[in-house]
Amino acid sequence: MNMNDIVELDALAVRASVDLVARAQPADMARPTPCADWTLHGLITHMAAQHYGFAAAAAGDGDLARWRPRRLGGDPAADYRAAAETVLAAFAEDGVLDRRFPLPEFAAGALFPARQAVSFHFVDYVVHSWDVARSLGLEAQFAPDVLDAALQVARAVPGGEYRLAPGAAFAPVVTWPGDSPLDQVMALLGRSPGWKRPELEPERGRVLLVPPAIRPGPGSPRKGFLDKNSLVNIFFTSDRILVSGGAQRTARRARLGPGRDGRQPAERPGLP
Repeated sequence: MNMNDIVELDALAVRASVDLVARAQPADMARPTPCADWTLHGLITHMAAQHYGFAAAAAGDGDLARWRPRRLGGDPAADYRAAAETVLAAFAEDGVLDRRFPLPEFAAGALFPARQAVSFHFVDYVVHSWDVARSLGLEAQFAPDVLDAALQVARAVPGGEYRLAPGAAFAPVVTWPGDSPLDQVMALLGRSPGWKRPELEPERGRVLLVPPAIRPGPGSPRKGFLDKNSLVNIFFTSDRILVSGGAQRTARRARLGPGRDGRQPAERPGLP
């Protein structure tokens, strides 16, 4: 990979993600994604936040606040597109590859060579484009030069115990027998290339996997929350959800999707 081409390659990955997000419908926002802690809405929120963070870094701004998630409005695809255009414009500035980027989410106080920093962003958006595509039941497609470059970057990402730490950028490497370059990138960066979204059931509706983070906070009077030690299935119709998994649980009304604080159920101490 010619690192002088990294800005162009990054733009191809980002534009692929914009095109995929644009295909999401409002009903898709609560779908699960290969990122276990995020619904599609939560993933898009994260992706937009990273664009703004990297755009700030390109200008030499190392304020961690630039990386904080921003609440998506009524048109998540438009909000995401605006974030993507911001980082594409920042990376397209003259002399950007001669700069050093502060990346406080990666290492406080450290400065990274521009080509390396943009390569981080690039491989992240190859991966997240795949995440969005799989959540929507689609296939992510990239040109061979994009995949060749992404594979080189993925092979350079360190392994080890740090990938097990909370908030790690990537999960441990997944063993995968396939030889597709895109599958190899996903496996090297902790995704299972075989991940598929749960399909609709004809009788019960959509199936969602809900992370164990959905549980009552200390002293919460609410009942019927999910077991903190296991994933569960949620089957829902138009007006209620049925929770199953482990012991039989009581059906109760609940709303899925972002709350008033803009966070998903997996990011809040309890369902609304």
